[in-house]
Amino acid sequence: MKKETLLQIEQIIGYQFSNQELLAKAFTHSSSVENRALSNERLEFFGDAILGVVICQMLFEHFPNYLEGDLTKIKSMLVSRRTCSRIIKDLDLVKYLIVGKGMVSSRALTGSIAAGLLEAIVAVICIDGGFEEARNFVQRLFASQIAKIDADEAQGNYKSLLQQHAQQLLNITPVYELLDEKGPDHDKCFETQAILGGRHFPSAWGTNKKQAEQRAAFNALVKLGVIDKSSSQED
Repeated sequence: MKKETLLQIEQIIGYQFSNQELLAKAFTHSSSVENRALSNERLEFFGDAILGVVICQMLFEHFPNYLEGDLTKIKSMLVSRRTCSRIIKDLDLVKYLIVGKGMVSSRALTGSIAAGLLEAIVAVICIDGGFEEARNFVQRLFASQIAKIDADEAQGNYKSLLQQHAQQLLNITPVYELLDEKGPDHDKCFETQAILGGRHFPSAWGTNKKQAEQRAAFNALVKLGVIDKSSSQED
């Protein structure tokens, strides 16, 4: 890989390498070399682990009231191939990948291979500059993703919003009580109400328990004045 190409990549990712050979290896796909040990596959393995640790810490600190299950779901989405490949696409780094002739038009270039490239880049930054440099790189890339999730959760996940409000301001956790259910087994409806510290809020019906709880949380948030009644509800 030419030096000017490596400099362009460094400018895009915002990190200058002491050892540019590492960066070149991160962009070397196994289809372009006879010995797979010379490709970025091992770097993908290392980078995947670093990425997971940094994302977990970011979520742990950003969502102090989320339970393990909620954090796990968000983490899985953030480190997914879809998200990682989209980031690489947005950075326009796929064009620098060194691949075999048969891979030039492969759809994997914008999917799994692109996602693997992000992991490899994280790895070589860590090897070249240390864990803090790798952490800074990941944080720069994913900060906006986490902020978007935060906004989406606040607007649509009424249970999460009610839990945050109750724990931060009232130091209590919401409880949901199933009041009634109607209909045959294959087509039931459920009535649920949210309870905060003994205070019962208006109940809500849903076609499943999850939907009923979301709507009950919405009713509680309206009563508490956290959101406006005109806000749209999502299942």
